Amino acid sequence: MNFDQVNANLGKNRAEMSELQNQAASQRRVTKPSDDPLAATRVLQTRTEIGSGKQFIKSIAQARNFLEFSEQSLGELSETLMRAKELAINQASDASASAETRAVAATEIKTIFDQVVQVGNRKQGDRFLFGGFKTTKPPFDNQGNYRGDAGEMKISINKEAKVAMNMSGDKIFLGTPVTSVYHSPIEPQKPEEYPQLQIPSIPIPAGVRGPASFPPDQNTPIVDEIAAESSVVSGGTNIFRVLSDLEVALRTNDKAGVQDSLDRIDESISQVVRSRAQLGSRVTTLTAATDSLQKGQVDSKTLASNLEDADTYVNSRTHVESEILRDLSL
Repeated sequence: MNFDQVNANLGKNRAEMSELQNQAASQRRVTKPSDDPLAATRVLQTRTEIGSGKQFIKSIAQARNFLEFSEQSLGELSETLMRAKELAINQASDASASAETRAVAATEIKTIFDQVVQVGNRKQGDRFLFGGFKTTKPPFDNQGNYRGDAGEMKISINKEAKVAMNMSGDKIFLGTPVTSVYHSPIEPQKPEEYPQLQIPSIPIPAGVRGPASFPPDQNTPIVDEIAAESSVVSGGTNIFRVLSDLEVALRTNDKAGVQDSLDRIDESISQVVRSRAQLGSRVTTLTAATDSLQKGQVDSKTLASNLEDADTYVNSRTHVESEILRDLSL
């Protein structure tokens, strides 16, 4: 009986010493789930979070480079439009300009037009910046016609949020309004739900355009060509149209046309500045997300280390105590 008990104690002591030696060699307290099921589960969760965080950081870095290059391109576009404005100011009065100087300026405006097309077709690697989802083909032709789409490539910055890493060229160069990234969960009510609201019928003389809030007269034809020829597209400014009209005004020695182009160039510059500011805000968002993820990586690694790493001092002390118990058992 005493022999069996001593033998069992020795076996238990050897098993404890073997485990302590394994922990000392691996510097891990938890090497398999049976060592500590709760700690092992939490360690696996933190490792999954660390892996996800690394992927988020990698995706954010790529998107940030794409956005920063886009913002840099828009900065170049702003400088190009500023040069067009300088030319228009110099040629807007007869005191400082003539038909000959305006013809020379028209040639430079044509060059500026081509430069704007080149900016619109700027690419990073094998992807065009301003083509929306169509990143494999140039979004603008030589006349400034847009052949891309309004797609926004969104990347996840964490498990809940996404940020668009591009801005389509129709919003920047043609003035199409930028859609909001926020969507209201409340569906708008249908018109039939407001039977008490009736728009009064107001007679409008033929040839006179009424307010936009009233329906047009059924007998008055709608001329789509007017909207097509306008430099304003959906509340924005068609930069290519502005430059093209300025070139025509300069070549035809049209002083009034040159003067009219000044305000439109200012609108174009403001439009580019607003687009650039939106890209900059996205870069700021990505930077903050990266900082948050990196901090989360450090916290997760610290937590995993606390759960699975062995305490060298405690391990050595326990090992010595086990050796003493073994010797006493013998």
